[in-house]
Amino acid sequence: MKDNYFKLQYNQIKLLICFFLVLATILTYWQIIHFDFVAFDDPLYVTENSKVQDGLTYKGIAWAFTTFHASNWHPITWLSHMLDCEIYGLNPMGHHWTNLQLHIANTLLLFFILQQMTGALWKSAFVAALFALHPLHVESVAWIAERKDVLSTFLGMLTILAYISYVKKRNVFRYFLVVILLSLGLMAKSMLVTFPFVLLLLDFWPLGRLANISRIIWEKIPLFVPVVISSVLTFMAQQSIALKSLEIFSLKTRAANAFISYISYMAKTIWPHHLSVFYPHQGAALSLWHAYGAAFLIACVSFFALRKTKQYPYIAFGLFWFLVTLTPVIGMVQVGDQAMADRYTYIPLTGLFIIVTWGIPDLLKKLRHRKPILVISAVTILSVMSISSYFQTAHWKNSIELFKQAIKVTDDNLVAHNNLGTAFFAAGKPHEAIFHYKAALKIKPNIPATLKNLAAALFDSGNTDDAILYYKEALRINPKDSDSHYQLGNIQYQKGQSKAALFHYEETLRINPDHADAHNNLANLLFTKGKPDKAVFHYKEAIRIDPKHAGAYFNLGIIFAGQGKIIDALRQFSEVIKINPDHAEAYNEAGKILVCMGKLKTAERFFYKAEKINPDNKEFRTNRLIVNGILDKDDKLPANEK
Repeated sequence: MKDNYFKLQYNQIKLLICFFLVLATILTYWQIIHFDFVAFDDPLYVTENSKVQDGLTYKGIAWAFTTFHASNWHPITWLSHMLDCEIYGLNPMGHHWTNLQLHIANTLLLFFILQQMTGALWKSAFVAALFALHPLHVESVAWIAERKDVLSTFLGMLTILAYISYVKKRNVFRYFLVVILLSLGLMAKSMLVTFPFVLLLLDFWPLGRLANISRIIWEKIPLFVPVVISSVLTFMAQQSIALKSLEIFSLKTRAANAFISYISYMAKTIWPHHLSVFYPHQGAALSLWHAYGAAFLIACVSFFALRKTKQYPYIAFGLFWFLVTLTPVIGMVQVGDQAMADRYTYIPLTGLFIIVTWGIPDLLKKLRHRKPILVISAVTILSVMSISSYFQTAHWKNSIELFKQAIKVTDDNLVAHNNLGTAFFAAGKPHEAIFHYKAALKIKPNIPATLKNLAAALFDSGNTDDAILYYKEALRINPKDSDSHYQLGNIQYQKGQSKAALFHYEETLRINPDHADAHNNLANLLFTKGKPDKAVFHYKEAIRIDPKHAGAYFNLGIIFAGQGKIIDALRQFSEVIKINPDHAEAYNEAGKILVCMGKLKTAERFFYKAEKINPDNKEFRTNRLIVNGILDKDDKLPANEK
């Protein structure tokens, strides 16, 4: 073999394979570094998450290990996002690049793992290439919020490598390393809860360690400690969502969807078409006959695999790798409204890839010219996969493209319509947003989130009366919806209906006392009603809840200035400038305070800065010129100091 391939040494061939895997993966996915964040979980994880945006801080690290934010407990994933923000800020290029690097690392690790365990260099390379290039894996790589997939898999692969090392030379240190890496992987995503069973499968094939079955089972017991801890914490994090979904989907419906999804994943592995970021759950409309048929097919395939364990052990290994690793996300514990998700296949597909890669050569072993046929077929398959993944990746360019594709390839996709509406609204296209929100409500009326989104788009397009009606409808369905109360308060405040606005702001805070914007806007209203002391209280509450609330600091500064508390006022305006260095009004107000304090030279700097930020504001220019005229000639700022 060494002489048949470029007459290179075995290690040089491995290096060449690694180069090909890296190059092919980069060429397939390179476009993602030019893509934006998407308005689907990315705000939850990065773009609207102040804890993550602050980077790696002591408070942030403590938060990562104690929060159930996003209905998950995955502190290592949070730390990864924080590190990205520390390095790249909110430039999506860097966040995408990290995902791609992890995917490349996972590909190489999979190759090394299979090659070490089986000794089959080219088969291992082909499995790794399928892993790198299969279109079902696009979602995990191109979606920044799915960092937990590529990161947990990276740690899972390292766990397997550590286990192989332990098998070669059993000692406490190597076993401890397996436990630590598995624990870290579980802290990136609880998907790895099946890994003790995965290691047991590896003992069956290709490691062949089942001679002493009782010992290898006992060997896995300590691994269940981090698995149980992770499972309990994940259940606590997802409890409210899981219980809510139980009201929507019965256990019978969940089981039916689970069996159908197993077969759907297999089908999409063979023919990955009509891929979507969201597949709507059919609920009670699911065909039980389809479910029975899927269950029967799985049973038949499993029976065949078990019958052939001696002759073809990789079939049972690959099948049960696929079935077992999919179990946590197959939908028996339903979190969300999706029937299935491409991202859930990131680890499980490896099992099917192994069946195909080892099985087809065995199937064709009597065929003449088998090797050239296999080589040509492999190159063709990988080329098609790469091209298909490239075009699938293109749909992740931005939210509009992503959800347009979802609507195109699925039926009655409420989530896609709602999110496409949100994407259009963010792009300043309220009329297009209204169309998709209404389409979502046709699929499923009386969804408070969609009603609120429609109300916001209607208000933005100038249709205030209809906006109020939709917010009220959202409140009729869910009277404890603080956001609808808050938005109604804003609208009615703008319309001069201060009594109604006051009611909705107070209701917002009764339901959600930590709503910083509601405190700020209620304070604005109270200030206009001649109640500055109450206004000050709510501004301070807004700042307590959100220490970066520039609006609350600014408004508090205005009140203090009006009360003659110029030192306190200057502190507030200084905080505004720290938070937002381009806040022209804060520079201007601070300049006025400095004039009162007799610090004309500094005041001129502030007025100049305000004018530079907003040159069209005549007040800023006037203030600067007045101070400039008062200053003696020698005290005026040189042009290069302004």
